[in-house]
Amino acid sequence: MAEAEMARRAPRQLTEMRDVYDLLEEVRLRPGMWVRGSSLQHLDSMLFGYHVALKVHGAKEELDFRQGGPFADWLWPRLGYEYESSLGWAVEIKRAAEAMDRPAIELFFELLDEFRAGHPSSTGP
Repeated sequence: MAEAEMARRAPRQLTEMRDVYDLLEEVRLRPGMWVRGSSLQHLDSMLFGYHVALKVHGAKEELDFRQGGPFADWLWPRLGYEYESSLGWAVEIKRAAEAMDRPAIELFFELLDEFRAGHPSSTGP
């Protein structure tokens, strides 16, 4: 999402969100509100909870952010790994961001945009 669009868009209510990507756009808009310290580990935990809730409630939505899921499968070669890191995507993005001297949450959203651009199934309903 373009920064100008984010700057003028008002936050949405939970009831207005359709899927995990809508939720992530809210996190992008105000990361400090959703994720303690803008930590990718906390974001990963939040997405794990989202995944558990989907399973508990029998929701049909597939979550791309689980270990071994589409996002991780796409990410490893993008970050230069030959195989999946056992530490998970959040740790590896944080390491990559530190090496670039960038905020990890900023790099995550940049990578998320790349992932979504190359995976039409992740564009939501």
